[in-house]
Amino acid sequence: MRSVKIERAPRNNPRAQASRKPARTSRTVSAKSAPRRDTYDDDEDGLLARLKARIRAFLTHPILIMSGLFVLFTIIAALFAGGYFGRAVHGARAGISRTVAHAGFALTDLHIKGLGRTPRASVIAALGMKPGDSIFDADIQGAQQRLSRLPWVASVEVMRRYPNTLHITIVEKRPFALWQSPQGVVIVERSGNVITGEDVERFRRLPKLVGAGAPEAAADLVDAVQAHRAVSARIAAYARQSERRWNLILDDGVIVKLPEAGWEEELDALEHLIIDAGILERDVTEIDLRSPSHYFFLLRGGEKKEIQRGKET
Repeated sequence: MRSVKIERAPRNNPRAQASRKPARTSRTVSAKSAPRRDTYDDDEDGLLARLKARIRAFLTHPILIMSGLFVLFTIIAALFAGGYFGRAVHGARAGISRTVAHAGFALTDLHIKGLGRTPRASVIAALGMKPGDSIFDADIQGAQQRLSRLPWVASVEVMRRYPNTLHITIVEKRPFALWQSPQGVVIVERSGNVITGEDVERFRRLPKLVGAGAPEAAADLVDAVQAHRAVSARIAAYARQSERRWNLILDDGVIVKLPEAGWEEELDALEHLIIDAGILERDVTEIDLRSPSHYFFLLRGGEKKEIQRGKET
């Protein structure tokens, strides 16, 4: 008889099951088991991206940029107009100045050289500083400009000497003559520039000028007259005529008419007439030296007289 092999059904033995190797799992993960993002997160990221894009487009829009700049400028201008910035800066600067002054850099000494006709009080007022101010705050250029506008100041130099001193050197203008201007009598320089119309009585011994253009043209004539002693002793004023020539007004009212050109030689002739011919001792009111061949005289009675040159004696 054939033997029949009966296969036993495997028992549900835990040890056997434990010793068995588990079947190899496939490395390929199915789509169902793969991790995936929640659809809510995707929507949130997309919203943020769109929001950023809109903000970037908003900020880079030309009209919006210009509008923002205009608003910013308006705010800044309003702050300046209201004085907020100015008060803040002024307060900070004042505090620094006080600190520096207390540290030994306060203005205490003022040395002024060259004062003659300029009052010291006028210099201090134009300087724009007072004792105790910080020397670092001294406006040197501004002080020089203000001082140079004083009537008698020709030039000025302001120097700072640390820790507490200002040195001021002034060169004053030199008065040359008195001029009867349309606004009244004024003191003028040799160049013709007006110095001042104040306190002119102190300068009554200066040459007297009359007429338009007289200050600018008088220097050479005044020098030449002063070189002639007889003429200089009798001169009362120099009168400019039509801005072309001169009349000399003598102390007794006699008028001497000089030519437009060659008046230097006529001063020599007038000196001769005064000294040698004694012309001023006669009854004359006018001497006309404009003719190259004759002298013409006007007498007090209205009579006119002429003398050929070279025969006046």
